Amino acid sequence: MTMDFRLTDDQRALRAGMRGLLAARYPRERLRSLADSPGGPPAPDRGLWQALGEAGFFALRLTEQDGGAGLGLPEAVLLFEEAGRALLPGPLVATHLAAGLVPGAAEGACTVTALDRPGPAEHLASAEAVLLLDGRAARVLRVSPGGAPRALRARPARSVDSTTPLHLVRQLPRPPDGSATTVPADASRLCREAALLTAAQQLGSAFRTVELAVSYARNRSQFGRPVGAFQAVQHLCAEMLVRAELARAAVYAASLATGPEGAAEIAAAKLLADSAAVRNARDCLQVHGGQGFTWEADVHLHLKRGWLREGQWQSAAESEELLANTLLHEASHLPDGPHASDATDVLDAENVTA
Repeated sequence: MTMDFRLTDDQRALRAGMRGLLAARYPRERLRSLADSPGGPPAPDRGLWQALGEAGFFALRLTEQDGGAGLGLPEAVLLFEEAGRALLPGPLVATHLAAGLVPGAAEGACTVTALDRPGPAEHLASAEAVLLLDGRAARVLRVSPGGAPRALRARPARSVDSTTPLHLVRQLPRPPDGSATTVPADASRLCREAALLTAAQQLGSAFRTVELAVSYARNRSQFGRPVGAFQAVQHLCAEMLVRAELARAAVYAASLATGPEGAAEIAAAKLLADSAAVRNARDCLQVHGGQGFTWEADVHLHLKRGWLREGQWQSAAESEELLANTLLHEASHLPDGPHASDATDVLDAENVTA
């Protein structure tokens, strides 16, 4: 069976609309001002957050009766890809998942962060609700503005990304304590969707660094020739594009997977998108040469955000473990019966393909 990943006219219009909105409300100058802020990582811009809500960014997948557009994960992936391309900060994934579960989230009037286990939490101090995904059913912890760190006994943690504040949460509230309210949503499904939407952000960043590298290679001259005329630079840019396109195919395919059986597809998409975002940022820095190491270049912002997202929702180790277990399970059901050698052959073939 073949899949057609060509976008429809409506999907292209949706993506173009989001790119135009971000260009107008979150230009490069705004990104740089946040990154250069002497007061540390800022809270999400309320005006921009509400603009995203009015544009349907958070309510995209709600039914029309509930105030949404009735669209699906493929369309959500396109919007999050654009957000990743612009390095839009804030707990976008958590607030999108909370639409319909937390009042105000769909409209952009409420900022929501999320946790599926103890560990780092982004934008915790500015959150008005925390989506807890550590059990079978999702729970919502409502807090007063600025009260989430105290409610979760979290302490500030240093963040590699200057636009993403972090707190370290050592323990989540236990279900019987009554501090969090159970909501009608499957926590496992939300975690899978969070991993996929995070992969979409990584994908957008990967393609943006391709654009930055190619633009620099075309316009920068060295020894009387454009940098892009050198074969080594051409190879770097070509490898970046191939890496991003492979990740795009995996992310788009995973957006069509539904139910628990799509977990392996999402794990593969997250793994490829993480690799594309981080490795492309590194290669983009290499193309820029000495200038790429300066604070004024945007390359380091993509690299740091890529590092941060790499550990969110599903790390590389977790994705690899899930994929390995899936391959072993499939190998054990081959026609000849469960043989360890069969499983090894499948894994070896996967490594060769990778």
